[in-house]
Amino acid sequence: MFQKILIANRGEIACRVIESARAMGVRTVAVYSDADARARHVALADEALHIGPPRPAESYLKGDLLIELARRAGAEAIHPGYGFLSENPDFVEAVEKAGLTFIGPSAQAIRAMGLKDAAKKLMEEAGVPVVPGYHGQNQDPEHLSGAADAIGYPVLIKAVAGGGGKGMRKVARAADFAAALESAKGEARTAFGNDAVLIEKFVEKPRHIEVQVFGDGSDAVHLFERDCSLQRRHQKVIEEAPAPGMTAEMRAAMGEAAVRAARAIGYRGAGTVEFIVDGSDGLRPDRFWFMEMNTRLQVEHPVTEAITGIDLVEWQLRVAAGEPLPLKQDEIRLTGHAFEARLYAEDVEKGFLPATGTLSHLRFAPGARIDSGVRAGDTISPFYDPMIAKIITSGPTRTVALSRLTRALEATEVAGSVTNRAFLAALTRHAGFAAGDVDTGLIERDLGALVVPAEPAPQVIAQAALEAAGLTSAGDAMTGFTLWAPAARRVELTHGEAGLVAEITAHGPDRHVVDIGGTTVEARREGGLWSFDGVRAAPTARAGDVISVFSGPGFHFALADPLARAAQGGAGGDLIEAPMPGLVKAVFVAQGEAVAAGQPLAVLEAMKMEHTLTAGRDGVVAELLAEAGAQVEAGAALIRLEDEEEEEAA
Repeated sequence: MFQKILIANRGEIACRVIESARAMGVRTVAVYSDADARARHVALADEALHIGPPRPAESYLKGDLLIELARRAGAEAIHPGYGFLSENPDFVEAVEKAGLTFIGPSAQAIRAMGLKDAAKKLMEEAGVPVVPGYHGQNQDPEHLSGAADAIGYPVLIKAVAGGGGKGMRKVARAADFAAALESAKGEARTAFGNDAVLIEKFVEKPRHIEVQVFGDGSDAVHLFERDCSLQRRHQKVIEEAPAPGMTAEMRAAMGEAAVRAARAIGYRGAGTVEFIVDGSDGLRPDRFWFMEMNTRLQVEHPVTEAITGIDLVEWQLRVAAGEPLPLKQDEIRLTGHAFEARLYAEDVEKGFLPATGTLSHLRFAPGARIDSGVRAGDTISPFYDPMIAKIITSGPTRTVALSRLTRALEATEVAGSVTNRAFLAALTRHAGFAAGDVDTGLIERDLGALVVPAEPAPQVIAQAALEAAGLTSAGDAMTGFTLWAPAARRVELTHGEAGLVAEITAHGPDRHVVDIGGTTVEARREGGLWSFDGVRAAPTARAGDVISVFSGPGFHFALADPLARAAQGGAGGDLIEAPMPGLVKAVFVAQGEAVAAGQPLAVLEAMKMEHTLTAGRDGVVAELLAEAGAQVEAGAALIRLEDEEEEEAA
C-alpha cells in the first residue's frame, strides 16, 4: 500500500479521499489555489502545497506542476478525484512517465470511452446494447438529416465530445432539424472545440440509470445500479440506489452489460456505465441502452457505498497499489435504500443562477451523511462549482430513506448565500417522485409547483424583528418598563424586494407584542425558550444586519437602510449588470440597436456555466460598457438602455 498520495483536486471530493486514506494509514498531500488557502481540504490533509492563482487553468489543471509537487512531497501516487484532470489521458501518461501511480484507469481506457461515437461502436462490438442512431464520421448536414429520417423522429442531436448537456438538442420533426443542428454544432464548437455530433433515437419516457463498476485490469464486477433520473437541464439533482421498480431480471441484464463494457477495455478502478432506459412500460431488460462511461469516481458514489457497505475510495487505493478486486461478484450484497441530494449555492427564483457569498452560518442535521468541502465562515468562490454539500440518507426501505432525506433537508441551516435547499425539500415531497414514478422530464414538467416562493408568516417576521432589536437575549428585568406606558420601538426590515415594518411593544423582558401591518403576534419566553403565538421559535442566525430564521424553507431579512433605499429610487431598470463575477463570453447587440423585453443581450460565463442576460424592458442600447473577453465583478454595469424617445432627442 502507498505511504503517501497527492490529491489533485479540491472541495468535498478532496476531503472524501483524505478521510478514506487516513483510515487506511495513508498520508495525504493537498494542493490549493490562492482562493483555497484556508479551505477545509487544506486543513484536513497531512501536508498542503500552493499550486497557483484561483483560475483552474492556472492551478488545478496544471498537470506538470501537480506531478512536480507530488515528487517533491515524496508522494507515490496521485488521486485525481473527479472533474479537472480525472479523465485526461495525457495527464495519466505523464504521471506514469514520472514514475508515479495514477489512482484510476489507464490512459487507453479513458481514450476508448472519451468520444461518445467511438465508445458506442466499441460497446456494440462487446455486445452491449446501444441506442439506435448514427455515430459515423460524415458530418454533412444533408447526410445527418437523412440519418435522422432513417432513425425516426423524435431524435436527439448530441455533441460527440464533452457533456453537461452542451451541444444537445431534441428535434421533434424534420422541418426543425437544420436549425437545431446548426445550434448544437455552434454550442459544441464553443464548449469543446469540436463540433462533431451524433444522432440518436429520442426515448419518450427516459430514465437515467447507471451501474457502478469496478475493475482491477483483468476482471470486473458491478456494485448494482443508481437512478439519476431526477435532473434539470441534464444536470443531476437527487440520486438514489437502487433504482425504484428494478426487477431481478433487469438488474442482472444491466449489471452483465456494464461488466462486459468494463472488461472490453481492461478497466482498472472505479467507473460508471450510464444507460438510458425507456420507462414507459416499466423496467424491461430489452429497453435499456448504453449512453457513455464515466472513467472516474462519480459525485453520487455515496449512495452505492450506503447500500453495499463498501468504501469505494479504499477500493481505488487498493487496486491502484496492485491488489486484486477485494470481493467477487457473488460476495457483493445490496441492503436497503439510499438518496443523495446536491445542496448548491444558487438562486432558484432567478433561474437557478449560481451564487457566491460567505457562509456566515452552516449547520446540518444529525443522522445524515454529509460530504462537504466547506465550513461556516468559508466563501463560495466564483471560480469553482458552487456545491455546498452532498446530503446522503439511507434506510431499510425507500420510504424510510426518503423521509429521512426530507427531514435532513428541512433541518439544514445555511446563511450567507441563497441555496436550493427548499427546492430539494419540495422535490422529496413530490407525489410522483415519492411513488418512484420518475423520469428525466419530471422537474421541468412540474417546475412551477416546485419553485413557488414562500412568504414568511407574521410569526417569522416577528421573530426576525425581535432578533434585529436585540430582544431575544437574556435581557434585563427592566426591559419594557416605562413610567406611564409599555415601551415601543419600530423595526424596518427587507425581505427580498419587500419592505416590512414591525412595531414592537415590550411588556417586560419575557413578553412582547409585535404589530406587522395590522397583524399582531404575541411573543413569550418561558423556561428560556421563545414562542410566537404559541409556536416554538425557529433556529436563527445573525451576521451583521442580516437575520436568518430557519423556519420552513428558511427566510433571510436585512435591517433596512433608508439612505440606500432612497438611492435606489432612480435606477429605473436601465442597467444590465453582472449578477456575479465572470467572463463576458459574448455581446449580441450594438449601440443604438432597438431591443425588446426578454431579448438576449450578452452571455456571462461564471462558475462553470454560461448565463444569458436579457433585456428587462423594451428600449434602445445607449452604451456598451463591457466587451466580449472582459472579466467583470459582480454588479458591474455591462449595458445601458434608454427609451426610444430619449435616443431621438439626443
